Amino acid sequence: MNIPFTKMHGAGNDFIVLDQINVNYKLSSAQIKSLAHRQLGIGFDQLLIVEKSVLPSAEFKYRIFNSDGNEVEHCGNGARCFFLFLKSSGITNKKTIAVETKSGVISLSFDADNLIAVNMGFAKNNFEEIPFFSEVNSKNIVSINNVDYPFYPISIGNPHAVIKLDSLDNIDFSLTGKQLQQSGSFPNSVNVGFLKIINKNEIALKVYERGSGLTLACGTGACAASIISIQNGWVTSPVTVHMDGGDLVIKWAPDQPATLIGPAKIVFEGEFDLQNFK
Repeated sequence: MNIPFTKMHGAGNDFIVLDQINVNYKLSSAQIKSLAHRQLGIGFDQLLIVEKSVLPSAEFKYRIFNSDGNEVEHCGNGARCFFLFLKSSGITNKKTIAVETKSGVISLSFDADNLIAVNMGFAKNNFEEIPFFSEVNSKNIVSINNVDYPFYPISIGNPHAVIKLDSLDNIDFSLTGKQLQQSGSFPNSVNVGFLKIINKNEIALKVYERGSGLTLACGTGACAASIISIQNGWVTSPVTVHMDGGDLVIKWAPDQPATLIGPAKIVFEGEFDLQNFK
């Protein structure tokens, strides 16, 4: 079976998008993992699937699978690509749409600069909602290069741990990321963000994602790092987040949903034979 796909990226965070509005390809976790392989497959950070929504408040359903084949709750960079795919494919001609995700309904729209704005929903600092088991690491401390740093648990539809550093040089992001992911503090694993404050409206960020590793950009990670920085008085909204794949802008205020603004691009379109990915 040949399956059409669209390869896309948002600030270097790359995806393939499948249209399952009228068909269900029923890809297994093993097939997704094979497709994600950078040398033996297409290569991507996440697979995005478009489906019909059964919710009256949403027009489409947006599903996200990491490169390890596991389904996850949210992806801000993917949401922008999802919207551009719908527009470029002629599936919708609306400037604003509501879509169902595993973590709730979000809205997507084009802003005045023709970038895509994503209403990311409300941040959650409550440990039970993240979820985060504080009793496993009661001081919320992680050691990096023999120095102890506090990490800040937060959920933006998916779990994050944010660590503020003076420098992002000479840091083994994978080692620290895996340490927190395997610590038992986060029962659903965790995305680990490493941030450096540049000034009152800019930060630099690296994110070690669960199921994908170190990525060029992470939309929910940018939101998590920005919100933690605003809550602690390190920056003020709006925040420009500089990542290896490009820049994103985050707007947030207490008791308000976060807004993620950034680009999305189509790289190429193609087909793959599912028989080659058993």
